[in-house]
Amino acid sequence: MPSRTLRRKTRRDTTPAPIAILTDFGYRDHYVGVLKGVIDTIAPEARVIDISHGIPPQSVVAGAMALQQSWRFFPKQTVFLVIVDPGVGSARKPLAIETRAGARFVGPDNGVMSLAGNDAGILQIVELREPKYRLKEVSSTFHGRDVFAPAAAWLSTGVRLSALGPATDKMKHLSIPLATRRDDTISGEVIYLDGFGNMVTNIPRAMLDELAGSFRASRLLVRIETGATMEIFQAYADAPTGVPLALLGSFELLEIAIRDGSAASFFGSGEGAPVTVIAST
Repeated sequence: MPSRTLRRKTRRDTTPAPIAILTDFGYRDHYVGVLKGVIDTIAPEARVIDISHGIPPQSVVAGAMALQQSWRFFPKQTVFLVIVDPGVGSARKPLAIETRAGARFVGPDNGVMSLAGNDAGILQIVELREPKYRLKEVSSTFHGRDVFAPAAAWLSTGVRLSALGPATDKMKHLSIPLATRRDDTISGEVIYLDGFGNMVTNIPRAMLDELAGSFRASRLLVRIETGATMEIFQAYADAPTGVPLALLGSFELLEIAIRDGSAASFFGSGEGAPVTVIAST
């Protein structure tokens, strides 16, 4: 008779892996519901988790950053279905990725999976070509339904990545601009706007700490474009209502915000807006 330990292991091994979905489909149309219908038909026991469907339309950078900030908080074998796909129907390839960390990613080859894939450690990449793991008919405008969702569902049930199509060593990698430092000044830019209008920059905590330490600065002052300088606060609530502030958010990157408001609207700026930090003694 098999041991109790063996029975528990068998049940766990046959449970489908969770599927986490990230898209720019929004919440008005039927698209997300159809993805879930396809998944449920193939893997009815899989747990499906919505990361977000509010990625700005066609914003590959925003999708890539959201995925990078999300994947490590999910169970090890989670399959991430990532659909921010302005090139649907073009020559861009549909891919699936397996990583050293255990996470699997399914989505278009436009860079949206590259930041998270690099962080998780890419082991294998395949192009989704195998007809058996697609829907019977593939449209030119809804690969999320016909190609990506079926692949994610089959991976969840235990199908090997290699079964989905031929291996490839080519994948588009997204290039996020790096902040630079010169003497007592850091120069960066806004790279992401969240739903509250907070403006996330490419200036990391480590660079701020290094600047402050090098100049023994009593404070660091932040400026976006030609606006007035702002101090760096610990939390949104530390600033008066309606006042611009800078802080280090959950991305561990410098953010510009407005207490109880939208910094993007207040400054009339968006992605690419220049940001400087100056050490003040």
